Amino acid sequence: MSPAVVTQQLRKEFSLGWGRGRVLAVEGLDLEVRRGEVFGLLGPNGSGKSTAMKMILGLLRPTSGRAEVCGCRAGTLAARRQIGFLPENPYFPAFLCGAELVRYYGRLSGMGGKKLEERVEELLSLVRLEGEAGRRPLRTYSKGMVQRAGLAGALVSDPEIVMLDEPTAGVDPAGSREIRDLILELKRRGKTVIFSSHLLEQVEDVADRVSILHRGQKLREGRLEDLLTQTAEWQVRVRGLSEAHRRDLHGWLAQHGGEVLEEGSPRERLEDYFLRSLPEKERP
Repeated sequence: MSPAVVTQQLRKEFSLGWGRGRVLAVEGLDLEVRRGEVFGLLGPNGSGKSTAMKMILGLLRPTSGRAEVCGCRAGTLAARRQIGFLPENPYFPAFLCGAELVRYYGRLSGMGGKKLEERVEELLSLVRLEGEAGRRPLRTYSKGMVQRAGLAGALVSDPEIVMLDEPTAGVDPAGSREIRDLILELKRRGKTVIFSSHLLEQVEDVADRVSILHRGQKLREGRLEDLLTQTAEWQVRVRGLSEAHRRDLHGWLAQHGGEVLEEGSPRERLEDYFLRSLPEKERP
C-alpha cells in the first residue's frame, strides 16, 4: 500500500511583481506520511507550512518537484477525493447553522437523502455540536465551535486523509483540548491526520512524527521525543573550506552521527526556537 502522502524535492517560488524578483517559500521538501499516523508540520510563521499543504492539496502548483496522495498525483480528482481540508481561517456563511453547513458539504460531495442526514448527525455528534448547538446560526459560534463545524464538513465524504492548517489558531485552551481530542479520535478511527502548528506544546501531545520547517526547508524529521532528547550529536562549524574538503568532512561526520553547520545556518535559530518553547524547568 502506498504512503498517504509523498513529496519529492517540492519547491515553490512566488513572483513579487514586475522587476521585483521572486521569493522562495518552499525548497527541496521531501516528506513521506504513513497511513494512519498523525503527522505535524512544525515551524514558525513564514516557514512554508501552509504553502506545502496547499501544494499537497493541489491548490498551488509547485515550481518544481512532485507530490502524491495515496499514489495519485496531487491536484488530480482522484487525489482530492482522498482529502478533507480545514484551512486556518475558514469563512462560512454566518446565517447557516452547523447542520446546514455539514449538509451543504455533503451535497457538494454528491451525497443526499437519508444517507446524508445520518452522516450529518454522526459528524455533529463527533465534533460535539449535536442537539441545539447544531441548529444555532454560525454567527453565534465561538472560534472553537466554528473550527469544529468546519472539521465536520471536511469529514463528510469520509476521506482517507484529514489536513488541518493551524487548527487551534485563536482558540482558547479549552477549545484547543477539544480539537486535540478530535485529532486523537480520528487517528483511532484509522484516519491519517496532517496538521500544522507553530506551537511546540500543541504538537507534542498528538503527533506521531513531525517535520520541522524553517524558511521553506526541512531541518529535522522524526518523533518529537527523539528530536528533543538527542544528545550524541556532533556539530562542526566551518568557513572557507574547499568543495573537496567539505565533502570529506560531511562524509566523516555522517559516519559518526554528526553534521556540518555552515556559517549562518538556520539550525542555530531553530534550537533557540525550541528552547523558548520548552517549559522553564526543562531548559538547559
